[in-house]
Amino acid sequence: MIDLITVKSHLRVDGDEEDALIKGYTDAALSTFELWTNRKLILEGDPLPDPVGNALTISKAIRQGALLLIGHWYASREAVVTGTIATELPLATNALWRPHRWVNV
Repeated sequence: MIDLITVKSHLRVDGDEEDALIKGYTDAALSTFELWTNRKLILEGDPLPDPVGNALTISKAIRQGALLLIGHWYASREAVVTGTIATELPLATNALWRPHRWVNV
């Protein structure tokens, strides 16, 4: 859904040594989108199911949110950073993904 060349360009990675790691982050980010929004992503160009239900074709906002999350994971590979003041940073991914949340009522 997001090709490796695009992700590597976003991360400013030239070599191929970390391709498997980057692919893992990409798969995890898209899976995180699906879990967080309760949506099922469909490949661009593939038909949406009938009925559509919670299926969704990936959009620019979804892709950008995934790239931001991948970049965060790539730059911060540990769950905890020591030696700093603990501060929660605003997560732009939420702003990009929140409009796509599917809520069953």
